[in-house]
Amino acid sequence: MRLTLQPKNRLLTRVFVTSLCIIALVGFGLAWLINLLHAQNRYNQTTSALIAKLPIIAAEFRENNLVPITQAREGDDIDTQYIMATCNARYDTLWRSEFATGLNLSQICEQYLTIKDDLPPFYLNFNQNQSYFAYLLSIDVDAQMYHLLILQDASELKAELSQFNQLTYFRLAIVLLVALLLLISAAYWSMRPLAQLKLELVQLQRGRKNRLSQDYPEELQGITTALNQLISQADDRQTRYQNAMNDLAHSLKTRLAASIAIIDDNTLERQQQNRQILEQINDMDHLVQYQLKRAMLGQQGLHFQHTELLPIVESLAQMLTKLYQQKHVSMTYKISEHLALPLSKGDVMELLGNLMENGFRLCISQVSVRAHIKDDNKICLSVEDDGPGVDDAIKQKIIQRGIRADTQSPGQGIGLAVCHELVNSYGGTLTINTSKLGGAAFIIELPI
Repeated sequence: MRLTLQPKNRLLTRVFVTSLCIIALVGFGLAWLINLLHAQNRYNQTTSALIAKLPIIAAEFRENNLVPITQAREGDDIDTQYIMATCNARYDTLWRSEFATGLNLSQICEQYLTIKDDLPPFYLNFNQNQSYFAYLLSIDVDAQMYHLLILQDASELKAELSQFNQLTYFRLAIVLLVALLLLISAAYWSMRPLAQLKLELVQLQRGRKNRLSQDYPEELQGITTALNQLISQADDRQTRYQNAMNDLAHSLKTRLAASIAIIDDNTLERQQQNRQILEQINDMDHLVQYQLKRAMLGQQGLHFQHTELLPIVESLAQMLTKLYQQKHVSMTYKISEHLALPLSKGDVMELLGNLMENGFRLCISQVSVRAHIKDDNKICLSVEDDGPGVDDAIKQKIIQRGIRADTQSPGQGIGLAVCHELVNSYGGTLTINTSKLGGAAFIIELPI
């Protein structure tokens, strides 16, 4: 079995490693530049010191009648304390000082030719890496170029530069250490909101929270706002599906009860029973399709339709009369033949089905449905009964889901809430008043 170590793919690691590499690269580049500038500065200082000694060197050549220096040749004994050599234009060694010869420094000019195009300082290495600092003075004599090459022991200068380099890199190490600590702090501080976001998402998943908090940095607010919107949309969708299923069950309950009443009605012929049951089945199929569409699109997806009111009122009245035939309800309606509500057919069936079913269930013997167009360009629809009515204290409560005025009869308190939601979605109003018949009057006003 082979054990392989695979590091985690973490955003923090990427940011940390990339930032550290950039800091290290810039730091070492800066240190290299500082060391180079310092070395060049020391080279310039040494060069200035040698230039100051040129009159002494010239005097030494003059004492030996070797002026210009091109007269100096190998073997000439010139009394000088400097390590020097003369070169022609091709950097061939013409003469070496006695000091250079004594140190066994050969091919001085030839070695300088290999480094003359480099950046200063210029060093020549002899005798097992013994370094000498080199300074070149070029002279043009009779259209011929000659060079005077002066060497100086570079051991002290190299030691000084090495010590300076070590000090520079030591300081760089301290700076990198501080930068590393700051980088770790900045990385974890910057990633802390992401850790908080992860924690809140886990709490959302476990149901301990229902929204993300708003105290995130500006860079994350767009994400958290979008996530909150998605959460709200998901909650709205879930609520819409739940409400739609409850509404569907509530609507189908009345149709199923009506179908049972039709089956139990011995006064109807078989053909009439089949036709009326088929009508109930068609209504139930339409309600199922309507509630599914409503669950998917919401109320805004069902707008901008018009449905004639009278046929639906007549169909519902026929169904509810069968359902509550033991009460012998007197159903009256006053509706223009071609009056249409600005609602979809499913909404009209849902709205009137709930209101008329409440009227039939709670009335004593009378239910009335009226509809007309008002002067302010609105349609007014009222469903009234002669039942016990609704107390003023609970008129605003019974339009909420799960709240019922009649707790003696079975029900879920959904019907009036559905009516209120439907009317509101179309920009209308639902009010509960006292009917002229003595019971409750549910009045709906809708813009045309």
